[in-house]
Amino acid sequence: MTTTANQPKELWEAVLGDLQMHVTRPNFETWLKNTVGIAFRDGEFVVGAPNAFVAEMLEQRMYSLISLTAERVVKGPVEVRFQVLLSEEVDAADEPEDADDQRLTEAEPTGVLHPTFSPKARLTTLNTKYTFGRFVVGKSNELAHAAAEAVSNRPGEVYSPLVLYGAVGLGKTHLMHAIGHRAVASGLSLIYATTEEFTNEYIKAIGEGRTEEFRDRYRSTDVLLLDDIQFLIGKEQTQEGFFHTFNALHMTNRQIVITSDRPVSALTLLEDRIQSRLAGGLVVDIQAPDIETRLAILRAKAETINQDVPQTVLDFLAERIHKNIRELEGSLNRVVAYADLTGSLLDVELVKRAIDGLADPDEHRAILDYVVVDTVATHYGVDQQALKGRKRDKKTAQARQMAMYLMREDGNMGLTAIGRALGGKDHTTVAHGCDRIKTQLPVDAQLRRDLLKIREALAAA
Repeated sequence: MTTTANQPKELWEAVLGDLQMHVTRPNFETWLKNTVGIAFRDGEFVVGAPNAFVAEMLEQRMYSLISLTAERVVKGPVEVRFQVLLSEEVDAADEPEDADDQRLTEAEPTGVLHPTFSPKARLTTLNTKYTFGRFVVGKSNELAHAAAEAVSNRPGEVYSPLVLYGAVGLGKTHLMHAIGHRAVASGLSLIYATTEEFTNEYIKAIGEGRTEEFRDRYRSTDVLLLDDIQFLIGKEQTQEGFFHTFNALHMTNRQIVITSDRPVSALTLLEDRIQSRLAGGLVVDIQAPDIETRLAILRAKAETINQDVPQTVLDFLAERIHKNIRELEGSLNRVVAYADLTGSLLDVELVKRAIDGLADPDEHRAILDYVVVDTVATHYGVDQQALKGRKRDKKTAQARQMAMYLMREDGNMGLTAIGRALGGKDHTTVAHGCDRIKTQLPVDAQLRRDLLKIREALAAA
């Protein structure tokens, strides 16, 4: 297959759109987000990584999943090779394809942001695409959008903390970054961090005897944006650091914005004093988008990638992909790339071929619980009936909790439905099992490897 100069980049974006459906957001943001397609010829796909560490991790830990995904997208055998991007390639990868897409306004700066604040505030990177101008408002997210706008216009004066919660891929991080862009445009100091980054930085500061420097940096910022607070669960020492940071900022009327994958009331394993302070702010949920919002999102995405997509195709995708904006946009990337690479007419029949396997969620759910149980049981070498029974040895318990976690995170199944699929387990037991895996993943390398291998097996199933 011969390609034009732009095709490797477009093709890799389609692969990334597919990978977003199969890996957790922290993994995608850490390892995949800043990669770029460099060359694709004679079955070899050269992918650029921002540094040697990322390239090595992709090669050693995620190669099988990436290779399978690339082969699905191009409909043929592919050998993926990773190399470190040169500085000019990094600049080219970050540069917008269309200057009009930048939508430069006083309140919405563009370009990859590395604002320089006072020495006490650390450098912060914000996603240039995550601005208020690019956020599609609908009934499912209008309250969260209004709250974010209010906070960005009057930081520290209203709704601090602002807690945005909802399932993966619904726009929590988008709104958080939009608030960050407004703060930067207003000349405020800003720290954006995932909870994992906050935890790692705090632990490192303790180990190196730099806790005072850590405190000064975080407590002197005007705006603190902390993503995925649920990952503080089980980290008692980090919770202590967060609690005092929160208090210091709150007492001085600084703006705090938090995101979570569940309501504050469901963060039962966080310390009560942290739950209480989060609940004392404005807590707003973001729901799955309705059909009108999904269509609006697809139209905006088509405009962003400069593609004239037939309305019948948009209608089909909006009806087929229900609950996840990231999956919705990834599917459009995939079908557009499929049409370009095969030289085919972009119509509903082509879409059906391009997204074959992305079943309707209700149909997929009935298949998913069986596939997950079978795949997890095979990986851990336990009997399927043992997962559904009362056996509580360490290996069986971990396998059962892993199955619960995958059904919840990857299958969007409810707690009660998961309990039924696993032999009638109570929903509180399921919630505990999911939380147990989430708590252990950041600190247990073997568990992360198990999860990756199971996801690879599920992707190939």
